[in-house]
Amino acid sequence: MNLIDRFLKYVTFDTQSDENSQVTPSSPGQRVFALALKEELEKMGLEEITLDDNCYLMATLPANTTKKVPAIGFIAHMDTSPDLSGKDVKPAVVRYEGGDLVLNQAEGVILSSIMFPELSGYTGQKLIVTDGTTLLGADDKAGVAAIISAVEYLQAHPEIKHGKIRIAFTPDEEIGRGVDHFDVAQFDCAWGYTVDGGQLGELEYENFNAAAAKITFKGLNVHPGTAKDKMVNASVLAMDLASQLPTLLRPEHTEGYEGFFHLTHMSGSVEEATLSYIIRDHSRELFDQKKELIRSLVACSNKQYPGSTTLEMNDQYYNMREQIEIRPHIIELAAEAMEAVGVTPLIKPIRGGTDGAHLSFMGLPCPNIFTGGHNFHGRYEFLPVQSLEKSMQTLIKIAELLAAKS
Repeated sequence: MNLIDRFLKYVTFDTQSDENSQVTPSSPGQRVFALALKEELEKMGLEEITLDDNCYLMATLPANTTKKVPAIGFIAHMDTSPDLSGKDVKPAVVRYEGGDLVLNQAEGVILSSIMFPELSGYTGQKLIVTDGTTLLGADDKAGVAAIISAVEYLQAHPEIKHGKIRIAFTPDEEIGRGVDHFDVAQFDCAWGYTVDGGQLGELEYENFNAAAAKITFKGLNVHPGTAKDKMVNASVLAMDLASQLPTLLRPEHTEGYEGFFHLTHMSGSVEEATLSYIIRDHSRELFDQKKELIRSLVACSNKQYPGSTTLEMNDQYYNMREQIEIRPHIIELAAEAMEAVGVTPLIKPIRGGTDGAHLSFMGLPCPNIFTGGHNFHGRYEFLPVQSLEKSMQTLIKIAELLAAKS
């Protein structure tokens, strides 16, 4: 099966993860997909194929050289985002000749070249698009397809020497649980690469440090006609605290390395109110300062109204740069592989997190490589065919260069 046919087949599996589920995988469709992949890997003749109770699928392409080459891994996630339906995906392969692309005439869904100016860079190329009613699922079925197709290519070309290659496909990345049950010892690699990036050339080894905060306010409700010096309005306390956070440190005002406070949910009455934030920064120092600002505002609220305000705050993940910059050869190898297949590396920070960030702190340094997709998680998602092919070629070249250098 060629790369594009493989991707088109994979997106027909409904694998949306479910953040309200308490089991792993969070949705049954992920296991259905994993079982199909397992069967495919078995037919390919891979070794050490395992699919555990938590839906982590691993396999091995054995080395075909007697040289001592470090074992490396390629990792992608099987789930798609819960932000938009991934059921009954109807992808189309179209040649883009410029201007707008009508995805769904009846629904009036148009992939606008004004809203998405990056389209112009793909004039004359084939794009895989949605029918405007679902997401596409390139995040990260493009990564799954690129990895399996790269392994299949190496099997068919034994003249390309390589060391042991481990592959893994994981559940529930989109809801932040992608490596909760990942067995790093079982995977047994010197390092790995998540194949979960976006546009052509992306090579990412920096991400946000991340925390979540939930602030709860307790009020005292008294009839408003007799409330003077008695009422404590929990919703007003919440608004007062929110207003003291810097306006310019919101996601809509930040870019690049700039961090933010993002209000993700709020609810309130006089008796009780809550604010839920995610806190992000690439700098560990600025990250800690942001958390300390939240703590100080909660303390001020309690000073004014003792016992009124409680804070639950926990760190979610850290910047993998701390683990990878001390091993620069991992990035240098990927960059050299990209250049060898005609791709200019685009090294930039991730304004988010990846499974690789968690894995890097679990003992498996794991930067992120492009798949080629754009506009993930929505109906305007598209995947340039040529970019996906370059992703696959990059993985092949990483394996080849590593063996040559060892």
